[in-house]
Amino acid sequence: MGDPVRGRFAPTPSGYLHIGNAFTALLAWLQVRQQGGEFVLRIEDLDERRLNPEYVSAILEDLSWLGLDWDEGPDVAGRHGAYRQKDRIEQYQHAFDSLKKQGLVYPCFCSRKELREAASAPHGLASEGPVYRGTCRLLLSAEQLRRMRQKQPAWRFVVPNRPVEFTDLVAGHQQFGTAFGGDFIVYRADAVFSYQLAVVVDDAEMGITQVLRGDDLLDSTVRQIYLYEALGLEQPSFAHVPLIYSADGERFAKRDGSMTLRSLRSKGVTAEQITGYLGWFAGLLDRPEPLRPEDLVEMFDVRRIARSKVLLPQDWMDTLTG
Repeated sequence: MGDPVRGRFAPTPSGYLHIGNAFTALLAWLQVRQQGGEFVLRIEDLDERRLNPEYVSAILEDLSWLGLDWDEGPDVAGRHGAYRQKDRIEQYQHAFDSLKKQGLVYPCFCSRKELREAASAPHGLASEGPVYRGTCRLLLSAEQLRRMRQKQPAWRFVVPNRPVEFTDLVAGHQQFGTAFGGDFIVYRADAVFSYQLAVVVDDAEMGITQVLRGDDLLDSTVRQIYLYEALGLEQPSFAHVPLIYSADGERFAKRDGSMTLRSLRSKGVTAEQITGYLGWFAGLLDRPEPLRPEDLVEMFDVRRIARSKVLLPQDWMDTLTG
């Protein structure tokens, strides 16, 4: 018997879960449960200074209210813990040291202003700034040491000079050009490991075999594949599902309180109503109807998930609360 299918949901505790988070969590859960696999809840609280601890307990409560469960997580002991990134720094350090030993990272002393001025346009990953042009990549060792005495550097991964291809279970065949996105940061100047490094280490060490997440992270997959290969780690399969937008085409954020699960719950909306709508948005149902997550397990098929973004109907709140 082979290793079990393992999937995960890995929210950041920067606010209350909104309808878009619930959509991704439900689909990730369904993908695992449909295959009889194990589901992991991991909290991505790498940069504690920017996060609120109260949201961690809120995440667990809201997911449970929705009807989702997990086999391992912050509140369920497992052999792959810890399940909060703040408690996994040693693992990230080990991976970083491996990259450093291989000569695959280098110190970067560029300021944010210099990075902005060096970019003709923001063509890189939106959340990580413009494409880095390698200003510090060719600094001699003596110059690196001189600058390190004056300033704490960030550390960048040397992106291989080759294209990347992979097949996404929802988005289909993906092909990215040579050195896509440029050299990227794996360790920040303020002594925080990057998301890209942490998520690769976590998924590999937790035995995650399939990653289902929002398609805003599709281009991040390229950088993660580079890291999987550099660290000699086995890659999971990837499925990037569309995001949910308002009827006006605006993307939901955790600061938009009207669409959090807590807000909907306070208005009398039930978990079954939300699940039914999410199943409809995913293309699993012909029409929205109140259901529990387990009711959708047998009908789940990742190939049925639409590739285009999901727009909430104008009258959906009236329908839910009417």
